[in-house]
Amino acid sequence: MADSLKIDFQAHGAVGAGDLIVFVGENLKPTPAVAKQIGPKAVDLIAKAAAAENFKGKAKSTMSITAPSALPVDRLVVIGMSGEKEQSKIDWAQVGGIVAGRVTGKAATAVLDIPGVDVTPEAVSDMILGIHLRRYSFDRYKTKKDENGGNGPVRLTLTVADPAAVKKAVKAREGVATGVIMARDLVNEPPNVLGPREFAARAEALSKVGVEIEVLDEKAMQKLGMRALLGVGQGSVRGSRVVVMRWNGGKASDKPVAFIGKGVVFDSGGISIKPGGGMEDMKGDMAGAACVVGLMYALASRKAKANVVGVIGLVENMPDGNAQRPGDIVTTMSGQTIEIINTDAEGRLVLADVLWYVQDRFKPKFMIDLATLTGAILVALAQEYAGLFSNNDELAQRITAAGQATGERVWRMPIGPEFDKMIESKFADMKNTGGRHGGSSTAAALLQRFVNDLPWAHLDIAGTAMGSPQTDINRGWSSGWGVRLLDRLVRDNYETR
Repeated sequence: MADSLKIDFQAHGAVGAGDLIVFVGENLKPTPAVAKQIGPKAVDLIAKAAAAENFKGKAKSTMSITAPSALPVDRLVVIGMSGEKEQSKIDWAQVGGIVAGRVTGKAATAVLDIPGVDVTPEAVSDMILGIHLRRYSFDRYKTKKDENGGNGPVRLTLTVADPAAVKKAVKAREGVATGVIMARDLVNEPPNVLGPREFAARAEALSKVGVEIEVLDEKAMQKLGMRALLGVGQGSVRGSRVVVMRWNGGKASDKPVAFIGKGVVFDSGGISIKPGGGMEDMKGDMAGAACVVGLMYALASRKAKANVVGVIGLVENMPDGNAQRPGDIVTTMSGQTIEIINTDAEGRLVLADVLWYVQDRFKPKFMIDLATLTGAILVALAQEYAGLFSNNDELAQRITAAGQATGERVWRMPIGPEFDKMIESKFADMKNTGGRHGGSSTAAALLQRFVNDLPWAHLDIAGTAMGSPQTDINRGWSSGWGVRLLDRLVRDNYETR
């Protein structure tokens, strides 16, 4: 990761210069071990400052004391962790983000001994993840860097109970942070830099960590009959691609699990062109594909004991004289036909062919697709949850649990015969939109026609993956949403024990 942060681990003991970070509970007191380490004068100073600033020690709240006379440090930062209920559901990545956000100098020490909380090596590894994600910024195209952006060189020392165990846990998880950042970088890239061919080349770089890569060009897709996907890209001068990524970390006899990503590198809407205002954001319409690339890196880097297939469909949707039109009918790889009502409902056309290809070629245990598919999902769920659609209750429950564990939350949405009826066409097997109402569910209903009864889930990430909310672990435009969720899903449920 391109971060000037250096992290050290040491046993609890003396603290160095710079910022000192400690944690307190609802009584505003650090643990006895920390109190002994910083001394009674510093403990009294925390109590007096808290009274003066009305600091209650609530979870995620912070208080800073500059040049504390009781300590040989530049600044004492106190982070609240109060409340037993909150402590049982601590989001350690968020805690790491809070720590990173409060470090202002070039050196800092965080004492990870927290009242009423067992700070396990796994918890520390999640904190490290949050620290790296908080410090992420995308400024490669700025000729003048922000010297005060909070991402300057820092040496952060974490004092822990068992440094050796923590180092081992952190090493096992560091690929997840890199995978998230890889996804963020892809989504943030400008569309003139990242076309389908360039995106495919970025994915090919995963071969360095042992991922097998295969790239299908337009000739290969034409031979396979992927005419729905090719129809989306036919208005662009940049050729479409499909990238197949395989990580074989399980038993040879194990069926793979499969992840599919929508990769519309820029979506003008095509002939059904979008309004000009905000169209620049449509460079992020490939966030599903970006997630799959980051996920495959994360799994390969930690040598996940599972067989995993990641497939992304990469296209550009442009409105030239060769672009597909409303009223066109395309024949998908499955043989089913789709009437084009709106060329801006293009992502489902890409996914239709890729879903069919994956289930037909790899016969996986399940398929999960991710796509910035509909604006309707923002109306329903804002930017707090991704929409989850599934034909399998067990898979849906496992995704939901992984979302709760990582903070990348999903909310299950309806899909059924009523929505199928809404996409019936007078001229083809289906049409690519079902009208204004239930837009996310009708899109999912179309996708379901291409999974052939295989366990499947569709994640509509239009609200969570780009233009993302500012949080303690994301200060940029792209969140890299989904990498942590799906890594956790595989780790908890599908690796060989």
